[in-house]
Amino acid sequence: MTLRSAQWYAGDDRNAYIHRAWMRRGVPDDAFDRPQIAIANTASDLTPCNAHLTEVAASVRNGVHEAGGIPLELPVVSLGETQVRPTAMLWRNMAAMATEEMLRANPIDGVVLLGGCDKTIPSLLMAAASVDLPAVVVPGGPMLTGTFRGVPLGCGTDVWRLSEEVRAGSLSNEQFIRSESAMIRSRGHCNTMGTASTMALVAEALGAVVPGVAGTPAPDSRLLEAAHNTGRLAVELVSADRRPSTLLTKASFHNAIVALAAIGGSTNAVVHLLAIAGRLGIDLALDDFDRIGSDVPVLVDLLPAGRFLMDDFHRAGGLLAVLREVRDLLDPDGLTVTGRPLVDYLDDAPIWDPEVIRTRATPLVEHGGIAVLRGNLAPRGALIKPAAASPHLLRHRGRAVVFDSVEDFHARVDDPDLDVDADSVLVLRGCGPKGYPGMPEVSNMPLPKKLLEQGVRDMVRVCDGRMSGTAYGTVVLHVAPEAAAGGPLALVRTGDVISLDVEARRIDVEVPDEELAARTPNAATVAGFANPRRGWERLYVDHVLQADTGADLDFLLGSSGSEVSRESH
Repeated sequence: MTLRSAQWYAGDDRNAYIHRAWMRRGVPDDAFDRPQIAIANTASDLTPCNAHLTEVAASVRNGVHEAGGIPLELPVVSLGETQVRPTAMLWRNMAAMATEEMLRANPIDGVVLLGGCDKTIPSLLMAAASVDLPAVVVPGGPMLTGTFRGVPLGCGTDVWRLSEEVRAGSLSNEQFIRSESAMIRSRGHCNTMGTASTMALVAEALGAVVPGVAGTPAPDSRLLEAAHNTGRLAVELVSADRRPSTLLTKASFHNAIVALAAIGGSTNAVVHLLAIAGRLGIDLALDDFDRIGSDVPVLVDLLPAGRFLMDDFHRAGGLLAVLREVRDLLDPDGLTVTGRPLVDYLDDAPIWDPEVIRTRATPLVEHGGIAVLRGNLAPRGALIKPAAASPHLLRHRGRAVVFDSVEDFHARVDDPDLDVDADSVLVLRGCGPKGYPGMPEVSNMPLPKKLLEQGVRDMVRVCDGRMSGTAYGTVVLHVAPEAAAGGPLALVRTGDVISLDVEARRIDVEVPDEELAARTPNAATVAGFANPRRGWERLYVDHVLQADTGADLDFLLGSSGSEVSRESH
């Protein structure tokens, strides 16, 4: 086969000379005749969950060399979920675009994608789908379990829990701060079933990860072994011309949705999978998540929906053990990067600890998945994760308490005079893709302090933003259209009655249609919408799509392929 990189390196003209000469630096003459494998590395000291990926890249490099390829490390945009402001989601599309362009622009035949923290694997897969070069993901893996006062801590989930205990007066601030160093025990991403863990596992179900690798803890030496073997596989992918467009099909996304439901995964996976599908031109819709996933049992007893953590999950058998239990729900046509169907890997995938990974007969939640709600409050859909919600609130009517922005919420939520009770529905708007901008993880609003002091631990909350996959509660989120895009959420007033019926898949404000149509957003709501003057934020606000289609930019949908027609000299 003729390698794509030969367009740069083959021949004896001036341009080929330039391309080879500047890359020669100690490599043998035949290096330019071998597959050139990029290692797209999201390691960064400011993305603490990915800081170890340079060590993982070294193992990938060894595997590429062993298989006869030339490894080329390519640092790409890295997004640290816990650090960047206003939200990492603002730059997911930028990271995908930058990675796509660098892969296309360089003499690359294939790529190994190294990600871990929430937005890194989605952005890398979006890029790979758009440039359509042979690609495989190595997830960075979760951190080990930390303990505090003899009790395991789930990073993220226990931040929300412990901080609410401080606000309720049942935990001292000193003890809260002491838990900080105990929570993050090792390298790796969150050890709960947050977005990072979810996207690693979903990427494996999608077929983009070598089966059995996702979920391997970051400090586990077997991750480096898997990275080495993946480096070897990357060379094979090039020779077999095994590209995302040949592997990632509607069957692959079906299997990813089944896996998402069975593991009790993050709602953020919905917006990421929709965006990846959009890059591939695959017809994936919001309702597919409900249709395929709503009756899938949740089998993984992991925080935030359950008790255990990712170290336990890996020990108990990992994703393949889960998928074996729901094998009849999978599409057997879904392929993996090895060229074999996903279902081929399930015969020898036992559950080693049925407390952590439940059998089909004893699920954690009989009907899990993510429910898609519609109604006059969310004409294009909203999401709720029933497994993380309070059962008694899944059907609820309550009086709206409306906040026009995150700043408005923080200024008033703990006001002792706030007119709110346990039956109220907290509504936060201006947090969608355009409104914030970037759709932040604020939908799981902290409860009013005076209600916490009364023992209230959950309320119905409605928002056009996202929430962390490590979060929990009865939260209706990703409301589309968002308030800033003309959605009805902008028209809700404090005192309106909101009805939620998850079984009926409804979320409505009980206001007559004609009255709702006559309303206009108040000045405080509009003032809270983002209005950047320049740069990426301006481009983003002008072109970002809504959550129900993946919140990609309108001009990034689809694939441009890997061709570059013009020379650089």
